[in-house]
Amino acid sequence: VATHALSIFGDHSDVMSCRGTGWAMLAANSVQEIHDLAMVSHAATLEARVPFLHFFDGFRSSHEVNKIEVLNADDIREMIDEKYIAEFRSRAMNPNDPVIRGTAQNPDVFFQAREACNPFYDAVPEIVQEYMDRYAKLTGRQYHLFDYVGAPDAERVMIMMGSGVGASEEAIDRLVAQGEKVGLVKVRLYRPFAVDAFLKALPPTVKSIAVMARTKEPGATGEPLYQDVITALVEGWSQVNPSQAMPRVIGGRFGLSSKEYTPAMAASVFEELKSESPKRHFTVGIVDDVTRLSLKWDAEFSTEPDDVTRAVFYGLGSDGTVGASKNSVK
Repeated sequence: VATHALSIFGDHSDVMSCRGTGWAMLAANSVQEIHDLAMVSHAATLEARVPFLHFFDGFRSSHEVNKIEVLNADDIREMIDEKYIAEFRSRAMNPNDPVIRGTAQNPDVFFQAREACNPFYDAVPEIVQEYMDRYAKLTGRQYHLFDYVGAPDAERVMIMMGSGVGASEEAIDRLVAQGEKVGLVKVRLYRPFAVDAFLKALPPTVKSIAVMARTKEPGATGEPLYQDVITALVEGWSQVNPSQAMPRVIGGRFGLSSKEYTPAMAASVFEELKSESPKRHFTVGIVDDVTRLSLKWDAEFSTEPDDVTRAVFYGLGSDGTVGASKNSVK
């Protein structure tokens, strides 16, 4: 979504602009997850009768060349209930079976009809989890509405979705190996936001949370995911952990226009969470010399094994370098 300029590189500004549409929203963080959750969303939408927006990061994920495990036709057939396909087709527009849609309504009935859809949305999280579980039985790859990785007794936790999850997870593996009590909650079903499932994913030991957003909403009290987390904690934390104070929550922005986000930057977020008075709202990945909200990160922090080889290919536009390099990778 264009602001002061248009960038064709990926972030979540376009996704967040769709929040009011009423579509369910399912996030995939890697190329394997894109493949897997496409199947889950196709199956779930047929039963739920709610449209799904299955999203992943443009360029960073959509153009990645990598190997994945591909579903076969038998697995796809196992995931789809033909009863729901028949019901879906029966609702198609047909001149021999006319129905009226897209009407105008007045105040006498509009509000009531608007609320009548609530049961459909209430049912979505359970339906999605049901298909995630069915998928796990077929493939061995288990997903949940919210997945947690990191120390089981983590005190500092990051929450995010999208391709940045991979870099954060690398940092967490390194930090946990060094004895740090840190973790990450990966958001998969973003809408409807299942408060109970989210709270169960958090380790009960958590004391501070950083919610990472790949978008910016100027003038808001915080980015959308940050606001969802705050709301979920206010509504449900006392029921889940009645004897423990609600965690402190801060919000960060990263990766706008596909700006680089590395494990070193993730580590700097956990370092900020250690502070007695962390920045309530911050950025990472840039040097902000205007409002000074950016975090410093250690460029020497690396999770890369010693046996990794890096290569840089140089080419001119239209000389075939991109195609040749992709073929080399494959």
